[in-house]
Amino acid sequence: MNWIILATFGQFLNAIVAILDKYIVSDEKVLPRPFVYAFYSCLLTGFWAAIYFLGLIPQLAAIGMPSLVNVTFPTIQVLSMSFLTAYTFFMALVSMYEALKNSDASNAIPIIGAVSALATFGLSYLFLDAALTSEHILGIFLLAFGTLLVSKTLPTSHVALHTIHSGLFFALHYITMKGLFIETSFDNGFFWSRISFVLFALSLLLVPVYLEKIKTQTKDSNRRAGMLVLFNKVLAGVAAFLLLKATDFGDVSVVQALDGLKFVFILLIAAVFHYWLPDTAVDKDTRPRILIQKFIYVALILAGFLVIFI
Repeated sequence: MNWIILATFGQFLNAIVAILDKYIVSDEKVLPRPFVYAFYSCLLTGFWAAIYFLGLIPQLAAIGMPSLVNVTFPTIQVLSMSFLTAYTFFMALVSMYEALKNSDASNAIPIIGAVSALATFGLSYLFLDAALTSEHILGIFLLAFGTLLVSKTLPTSHVALHTIHSGLFFALHYITMKGLFIETSFDNGFFWSRISFVLFALSLLLVPVYLEKIKTQTKDSNRRAGMLVLFNKVLAGVAAFLLLKATDFGDVSVVQALDGLKFVFILLIAAVFHYWLPDTAVDKDTRPRILIQKFIYVALILAGFLVIFI
């Protein structure tokens, strides 16, 4: 069950990433366009292929660090699935950043997680022949229901559309990644998916409209913004690696359902550091009624976690 620990820590890092994402896309002085931010996110995520050089160290290779020794020339199926992971990831990011730009993270992120968990649950049966116990099914629905209830106000139709779209594409991304690992191996699949991320992002520069957007927004951003984006994407890369390792070792539906833990961590981080965090980064509504609602939702999320694993 080590993959549970990997997934849990990955979601903790994703909570930090979500808070920084909200700040970045909400502050007009940082990087306001979700499309441009998604471009850089996809590009920087692809450079995580550099982690394979660490696998050349025998001690790190022995504990599961990916190694170039295990990378082979891709087949057509591996290559096509790799590009599909890049496309679905990019589309999910664009919609998520658009939702974050127009609503609080505590409203958008839980709905994205709930949609992703339920969609992954269904897709795993259709494409991966997954078999879950009744406890798993109950736990997944508790997690998904808890994360869905977290949204204290109904979003606008614009935000709702983006959150649902993002959740569906995140589900497709992780299902495709799991299928890629089944088709080849983790080391080979992860490597070619990262290469595909870079190539997919660079291909956007071939479209004049996209190129102009990226050039203009990059010029308007300062060095501090660039460092913040880089730091956040490093954290996101570590989180993605941990979640993909957990996906490789465990069940993709359960890993995705654990996305509900991300909201638990967001609440804890916001509660502890809300005096120091910018208003655009977290929801600072501390009214008793809202706090009680959030406590109930968190209890549902944790109940789902316990049902699955205890």
